Amino acid sequence: MRYVRLGSTGLQVSPVALGCMTFGEPGRGKHSWTLPEDEARPIIREALDRGINFFDTADSYSAGSSEEILGRALRDYPCREDLVIATKVHRRMRPGPNGGGLSRKAIMTAIDASLRRLQVDYIDLYQIHRWDPMTPLEETLRALDDIVRAGKALYVGASSMYAWQFSKALYLARSHGWTEFVSMQNHYSLLNREEEREMLPLCSDQGIATTPWSPLARGRLARPWGDSTVRSQADAGGSAIAGEQPDDRIIVERVGDVAEKRGLPRAQIALAWVMGKPTVAAPIIGARVARHLDDALAAIDITLTDEEIAHLEEPYEPHRGGDFA
Repeated sequence: MRYVRLGSTGLQVSPVALGCMTFGEPGRGKHSWTLPEDEARPIIREALDRGINFFDTADSYSAGSSEEILGRALRDYPCREDLVIATKVHRRMRPGPNGGGLSRKAIMTAIDASLRRLQVDYIDLYQIHRWDPMTPLEETLRALDDIVRAGKALYVGASSMYAWQFSKALYLARSHGWTEFVSMQNHYSLLNREEEREMLPLCSDQGIATTPWSPLARGRLARPWGDSTVRSQADAGGSAIAGEQPDDRIIVERVGDVAEKRGLPRAQIALAWVMGKPTVAAPIIGARVARHLDDALAAIDITLTDEEIAHLEEPYEPHRGGDFA
């Protein structure tokens, strides 16, 4: 495995992150398509055996079940120091006041709960899942700084917000001497390139790593147009993320064209396109079977030609804003 630095930090991560939203016990949370522990553990084990050291989850995935499954699966790994465990905070975890958001109270409660579920002493990358308009940004940033100073997290990152919001957060942290965000987990794929307008240039300028979520657009880029999967049939939010623009079908078909000419799976072409972008450190891929890991790892060594990139990118038209809710 060829490891890469996470932005301007010295932290080394695999150029693919295993997204753990796919893992969760049935009946926990709102998703019916998640894999229970006995099906999730072999995939996590396979990822470790293949050199993947970067695992991304969130406290809200399957109401904490994803963190629990990941924690138990990684517990027996002989070298915790090699692993980079990332999780997120913001989504509501319980009813009532302070059950979600990014207030100091919510964050301090959430970090301890995540540490317990993951069965670790520290989290490598602690990320805010979304922007919280109800909490002063200074309060959130100071709480994250205190968590790092207490040794509960090593780095902090953010996910899916407007570039002006992220820029403000970077400025405030720097001006107060607080821990700064080192990564941005944003929505980015051939079917959604809105981040190229402002967020990606900002991250490039500031040395921030990006770790795109849904780089295969919920799998639409990995299969012929019109085909479905277990997840796509049950995931009501998937159609809101990809597949509603008139140009989406053209782009999916062009991915198929390039894949056919190269004799490669579509997923490898779509992932190679994402990995070729300068700010991208590690796209987050969800795997339900080992084949999904094969495609992600094979894409690391694929370099698309300028002509292929132009062919894939040319049909794109502006989409609505990213998923910041």
